[in-house]
Amino acid sequence: MTRRELREHCFKMLFCADFYPAEETRQQLECYFELSQEDETTPEGILNILHQARFDEEDHRYLLQKSEAVTAKLPELDSRINEVAQGWKTKRMGKVDLTILRLALFEMLYDQEIPEKVAINEAVELAKKFGQKESPAFINGVLARLVSAQGTS
Repeated sequence: MTRRELREHCFKMLFCADFYPAEETRQQLECYFELSQEDETTPEGILNILHQARFDEEDHRYLLQKSEAVTAKLPELDSRINEVAQGWKTKRMGKVDLTILRLALFEMLYDQEIPEKVAINEAVELAKKFGQKESPAFINGVLARLVSAQGTS
């Protein structure tokens, strides 16, 4: 599985887990792997596969470890985001944008294998795919301010 695919799955896992109490995080992350396929049927009768998860043991382990690592750092990540997101504290942000910001900031701060610019670019791509029209610009702006304010490079 490519890094981009892994990142997208990690985003989905974090997004889903955010709807549950913190003490259920591990259980919710594991549920992601149990639901191997999610689909819907259009009014025209066409089956669309929305989510299909097939992971080898290495990908499963990587995703679980990374998702848990991000979750463990949420208070710090949210605090840093709140410092620079003018007029948009994390409590007011949509869950898609917030999850993308958390994941990108985690990669920028703690994943030495991912260059800062790559983390930002990938976050913008996730925002294009899952966010609203304004999400890519919002995500890029907040992450750029984080780079300037925190000196995370």
